[in-house]
Amino acid sequence: MSGADRPDRIARRIHVKGKVQGVWFRAWTVEQAAELGLDGWVRNRSVEAVAAGPADRVEEMIARCRRGSPASRVDAVDVEDTPGVVAQGFTQKPTV
Repeated sequence: MSGADRPDRIARRIHVKGKVQGVWFRAWTVEQAAELGLDGWVRNRSVEAVAAGPADRVEEMIARCRRGSPASRVDAVDVEDTPGVVAQGFTQKPTV
């Protein structure tokens, strides 16, 4: 069974709004996800990320996004379920 098919894995799309541009938020998100061992990606769109992995670690990633990187100011974080099919690792994608 692949990691994406394991029942203990979840995936969430995370939209972070606030002062999150030009404050190193995307690179910080990659570091946080790597520390938590999550798969997924982050890109500019305010900041949009997908995090996939064990539920407790994904929820911790969401909590970290709510706090934000040191120079950011997070006004809101919207979270929605997303399919758990995510490439292995966590990357920063180009802006769309």
